[in-house]
Amino acid sequence: MLLFASSSVPQSITDLAPSEAPIPTDTGSATASASATPVPTATPSPAETAAAADDIREAVNKKSQTVGDIVDQLDSMAITVGKFHISVWDVMVWAMIIALVIVLAYLLTKASHALLKRLTKLDMAQRLLAEKLVSIAVWAGSILLGIDLLGIDLTALAVFSGAFGLAIGFGLQKTFGNLIAGIILLMDRSIKPGDVIATADSTGNFVFGQIRKIGIRAVSITTRDQREYLIPNENLMVNQVENWSYSSKNVRIQVPVGVSYQCDIKLAEELMLEAAKSAKRVLASPPPLVWLDNYGNSSVDFIIQCWINDPEAGVGNIKSDVLKRLWDLFQENDVEIPFPQRDLNLRHNEQFDQLVAAIAQRVAPPQEKEVGEGENRDIADKDS
Repeated sequence: MLLFASSSVPQSITDLAPSEAPIPTDTGSATASASATPVPTATPSPAETAAAADDIREAVNKKSQTVGDIVDQLDSMAITVGKFHISVWDVMVWAMIIALVIVLAYLLTKASHALLKRLTKLDMAQRLLAEKLVSIAVWAGSILLGIDLLGIDLTALAVFSGAFGLAIGFGLQKTFGNLIAGIILLMDRSIKPGDVIATADSTGNFVFGQIRKIGIRAVSITTRDQREYLIPNENLMVNQVENWSYSSKNVRIQVPVGVSYQCDIKLAEELMLEAAKSAKRVLASPPPLVWLDNYGNSSVDFIIQCWINDPEAGVGNIKSDVLKRLWDLFQENDVEIPFPQRDLNLRHNEQFDQLVAAIAQRVAPPQEKEVGEGENRDIADKDS
């Protein structure tokens, strides 16, 4: 009996015929149908906790239970208003990600600038343009990386794209205009760092100085008195700019000088050339020249023409140096430097004679007056 029973009983469910398979119960069928039919799940809104914070919290819990408890405690300290949920842990994670992105972008920018400086084929303007383009690309990539790490859904920002476009069109119009103007200035190399330029400011006065830096928004110009002007890039694109070192740094300086009509003109001209040639910053080629400019009212006017190749060092000090040397040479050679003089011619008439006589009586010495009074008394006694 035992042998028969053991042989007749199937060893497993797979040994049963298809018709003899066990019929699933109601509970099993309900489970199978539930697994087959997709059930819609709630999609987390952008206002909920960021995915990066949850992932970091789960990773910390797996590594250390103690630190995980601290993280859970920080995550429990939250503010929930409707679907908006933010905890202390979320704020800390966001702050760490933002700081990491800023530091990463800063380091990448510095490294790219150092790499560009090693490329000797690029001049100063081209290198500065490349640095700006690389900086823009690095910061744009870092911002996108930060958005991805924070788990921010960019589709949620699609609603604000229209308003953001209007803000750029109206509020940031000048900013983007200055940015594009700065890139254009660097591309055509009409203005580059180190150039000496003269341009008009907002009041119409000309600003003369050397370009120190071309920024995203403005150009920094330093004058001889160490005043630094920040001129928007767009102004340099629209207004007239006088570039003293665009194609060549040679600049001609004019020093006006006047001498007396009684002096030797040829000697004065030789002394002017000597004074110009002896100045330290004056170039030997092209050589200095002296031009006779005009016969003035009280002097013969000359102009000393001399050249320099370092206008960033100033031009007023060159004139001062030449004039000081010329003064010493004129004093040694008795060359007179005239000053304005006027001759007054008065016509002779009766009223003028009376005025002169009255003035003479007032300024006459007291002794003469006493002698005159004594003579008048003697004459009066004789008449009497």
